[in-house]
Amino acid sequence: MATELRDYRIQERLLLRFVEEWRDGIAPLRRSMGFTIDGAWLVEDESRFVWLLSHPGDWDAFADADRSYYASPQRAALDPDPARLIEEQRIVRLSDVPLP
Repeated sequence: MATELRDYRIQERLLLRFVEEWRDGIAPLRRSMGFTIDGAWLVEDESRFVWLLSHPGDWDAFADADRSYYASPQRAALDPDPARLIEEQRIVRLSDVPLP
């Protein structure tokens, strides 16, 4: 399973609007396209939205699915597009640490 940590700084005073639009549009669409959302969190005093996004298989499979997601008519049809509220984003690929 390939997992990314996605950390977005959202425009001032628009964090809750972003969350609502993400819940209504992004999350269901990602799930319908084979992704798993492992969790989502707010850092309210920094206007940040942090989430974990996974896809079965390796990083090539993740990248292929991500390209398909962004190229899909469903993604293009999101209105309003929550991405307009993101001021800065950081995306990090995570590696598993085996637990004892």
